[in-house]
Amino acid sequence: MESRSLTDLAAELLATARGSGAGRAARTVHTGQGLRQTLFALAAGRGLGEHDSPGEATLQVLAGRVRLRAGAESWEGGPGDLVAIPPLRHALDAIEDSAALLTVAERPVTAPAVA
Repeated sequence: MESRSLTDLAAELLATARGSGAGRAARTVHTGQGLRQTLFALAAGRGLGEHDSPGEATLQVLAGRVRLRAGAESWEGGPGDLVAIPPLRHALDAIEDSAALLTVAERPVTAPAVA
């Protein structure tokens, strides 16, 4: 059984994000059958511009404060907060230096029907 400290990794990624020109850093922490989890960090004032939904996904804030914007709706979360990401284009902004865990249920690849 493998384990790792998300708290320690978040601190490491936050340090990297603060020193990065893009103001962000990320690392995939788990990839399994149909599931992917990525821990990422954003420096205050930075974000992820509007992008398509990855499918069914959640965002759990580990440190800092973030704002998720999707259409006319907005959600703000802090440490311990969890939100289901809506299945539409969205953007994420770091209100403070922040770290969050993105969990994505990847869509299964289906084989073409055999005639």
